[in-house]
Amino acid sequence: MGERHQYLSSGISLIEEKIGTVESVSKIYESTPWRVDGQENYLNQVLLVKSNLSSLGVLHEALQIENELGRVRLEKWGERIIDVDIIFYNDEMIETAELCVPHKHMHERLFVLLPLVEIAPDFIHPKYKKTIIELMASCSDIDKVEEYVL
Repeated sequence: MGERHQYLSSGISLIEEKIGTVESVSKIYESTPWRVDGQENYLNQVLLVKSNLSSLGVLHEALQIENELGRVRLEKWGERIIDVDIIFYNDEMIETAELCVPHKHMHERLFVLLPLVEIAPDFIHPKYKKTIIELMASCSDIDKVEEYVL
């Protein structure tokens, strides 16, 4: 919502400030909302971040960044200013009430896989034991995802 590109830039700056060193950044992609009707297209981007924080520490800071940028949670999968997700945390598998990594649905979403394959094509998903390239090749998502051009 709003100045979508600016929210991504601000998010990256705050991640660098509060979470860790941004080592790699994908291109920005525009996609139709995943399994939701009546919303504007989303912008998506994937970062590789090196952090000294624990997984819960990263989650806490990510939520703070969303709040700082003005995110309001009204409904699940509702429109939002920004959404910072943790796709992977090293090669760990974490399933708690607060955090699930690898992200449960990442392998089903082309808008995650396409930018992820840019920065970590050979990373092996710890649960499925497949590279990101392999996950993308087997992804059945047909939603529209295109490189975003300003």
